[in-house]
Amino acid sequence: MSTQSIPAQPLAARAPGRRRRFGLDLARPSRRHWLGYLLLAPAVLLIALIIVYPLFISLDLSFQNVGIARLDQPRRPFTLANYERLFTSAEFWMACWVTFKLLVIVTGACFVLGLATALLVNNRFRGRSIARLFVALPWAVPEVIAVVIFAWIFDSSFGLMNWLFITLGLTSQTINWFSDPDAAFAVVAITMIWKGYPFVSIMALAGLQSIPEDFYNAAKVDGANAWQRFTNITIPTLMPVLGVTIVLVMLWVFRDFSIIYVLTGGGPLKATQTLSIMTYEQAFGFFKMGYASAVGIVTLVLCVLASLLMVGRRAEAMY
Repeated sequence: MSTQSIPAQPLAARAPGRRRRFGLDLARPSRRHWLGYLLLAPAVLLIALIIVYPLFISLDLSFQNVGIARLDQPRRPFTLANYERLFTSAEFWMACWVTFKLLVIVTGACFVLGLATALLVNNRFRGRSIARLFVALPWAVPEVIAVVIFAWIFDSSFGLMNWLFITLGLTSQTINWFSDPDAAFAVVAITMIWKGYPFVSIMALAGLQSIPEDFYNAAKVDGANAWQRFTNITIPTLMPVLGVTIVLVMLWVFRDFSIIYVLTGGGPLKATQTLSIMTYEQAFGFFKMGYASAVGIVTLVLCVLASLLMVGRRAEAMY
């Protein structure tokens, strides 16, 4: 009597009930989204631990009268004194004004210079690769090194800028760049522009590379000049890229600390003290963690509002 061999079935086919019982049947179309959630869970938990938890601690500290924050100390009573003091402080409003000026000047200059250099190096010419390298070079330089370079350039005794001004006859005596409030603010703005415009240039160049050449050829056939091609083809096509880039540059100006702190330390006479510098001084200079947390929370709210405003305008421009 011959027996027929029964083909071995796969493990998944032999025990479907066990897989369903333990919730492992993630290949079914109705349950595939759970696999995505499962894979994203470690990243979400890590982000919550690194970002959300410190934000919650800062928000909680801003409603307490805390000097030096410690994890083992009991929670202080709830109070609004930090925010009352903040919104009635002339120093806070001065820091807001300095931050706003830097935001407008640095973001606007980075946008203009970045877009101009991107349009320049997007053309075909001999040495274009080297030109692109030099355009992106300031972005690759660490901020502290860039600050040291500009500190030497604007040195009041033997800096390059004073020598250049005297040689060209623009001034008859040296300028104390870091003692005059307006001059110190100008030095900080110039340093941030030099450090920030390559990022706009790189992003704009990436957007320019994605524009089909047929668009420009068709516009030339229709008789459009260079300015019409720029306003009707280049700018509308680049708006999604430029919108995101401007938001990122604004957030960088809001949070930048090392350039201002190393150059001027927020002085002279609070002329370069932004909200980030004020937060650091209140936390680690005067050891007022609760007050510094309030400044940080207000800065966060301003960053979110500015980002939403720019994203909203970009969406309106697109539609």
